[in-house]
Amino acid sequence: MRGWSLGRYNVMRRKNPYTVIDLFSGCGGLSLGLYNAGWEGLFAIEKSIDAFKTLQHNLINKKQHFNWPKWLPQSPHDINEVIKEYEEKLKSLQGKVTLVAGGPPCQGFSIAGRRDEKDERNSLVESYIKFVSLVQPKLIFFENVKGFTMEFKNNVEKGKNYSEIVLNKLVKQGYFVYGKLINFGDFGIPQKRIRFILVGIRKDVKGASNKIAQSFFEKLESHKFDFLYAKGLAVNPTIQDALSDLLINTKVQTPDRKGFQSSTYKTVRSAYQKYMRKAITTTIPNSHSFAKHSPKVTDRLQYVLSVSTECKNLKDDLKKRLGITKQVLVPLKPNAQSPTITSHPDDLIHYKEPRILTVREYARLQGFPDDFEFQGKYTTGGILRRKDVPRYTQIGNAIPPLFGEQSGEVLKQMLK
Repeated sequence: MRGWSLGRYNVMRRKNPYTVIDLFSGCGGLSLGLYNAGWEGLFAIEKSIDAFKTLQHNLINKKQHFNWPKWLPQSPHDINEVIKEYEEKLKSLQGKVTLVAGGPPCQGFSIAGRRDEKDERNSLVESYIKFVSLVQPKLIFFENVKGFTMEFKNNVEKGKNYSEIVLNKLVKQGYFVYGKLINFGDFGIPQKRIRFILVGIRKDVKGASNKIAQSFFEKLESHKFDFLYAKGLAVNPTIQDALSDLLINTKVQTPDRKGFQSSTYKTVRSAYQKYMRKAITTTIPNSHSFAKHSPKVTDRLQYVLSVSTECKNLKDDLKKRLGITKQVLVPLKPNAQSPTITSHPDDLIHYKEPRILTVREYARLQGFPDDFEFQGKYTTGGILRRKDVPRYTQIGNAIPPLFGEQSGEVLKQMLK
């Protein structure tokens, strides 16, 4: 009888009251953070085959984070096709979804790239709003680039701030909303990464108000100290804190990249590294494959490291003298935080070794733990950058999991 009761208890365990749908999920940075904060995923929508492979490998297969509905194929999807084909299914989720989260592709608003107000990817923000209108979750979480807060210059909304336009549209959908610029580098990430975060709570939720929406940012700030202290982490870790155990050690063949070399782990040298490696039993880091630089490039990078004193883009006169035509080339410094990483790994020079960063080092700067295994191509170039989403790009587009976890905990508090 006792055994029967235990089995029955396991089958009838409490249903998770915190459910989330992750839109434009990418490789799963936000989903991983929300999983660690105790949220249950219903499903994720991601168009890229490579990025979805990574999300599927880590969060669907390994962690079983999602309670995926039978009506939606477990595969890459375009959000507009999902809205068109499954509109009634989405409406049937009303009252069952706590949170819709996501960060629509932002290239048209990015300061790092060429701002293009007519970029077709900008319209995906409208898709996010349409999805919210169909599902009507209790909470919404929205992330985008800093450029999202700038004013339009050339279209019919000239002089208006696009973030304000989106806020007003979400208010019309029945939400109290508040948005603010946040630097992830102040939340345990070794990278200065400023992003626009918007949070909303549906107006008919008990206790909902503009003040509750605004309180997300106040609680996020006050909560971070206890959150990071409990994990043994610093508020503002440095590049060296993140990467010094990944310096070139014993070289070995890269397990999943024929013809390339990786290196074994060195001894843990910081609390951040200890946290990143807590679930690791292997000696070779995943995705730690070194680029094949020519001797000429290696010498040039070594020279840049020897003469540069700041973790900033090289000055134009030095670039010209060295024959460097790249718009951005930043030599990292050990005791600084990294600038915002993008989809271009050749924008950064390692702080100690004359080379670009590996995928794993990129992931460390975004706060991905080492047991998170990236799938698909390592990199690509040229016009394929717009279509392919290889490992570097997946990381550059992601929301840091540590920030996602802190957000997930505060979002739950908003409902209490």
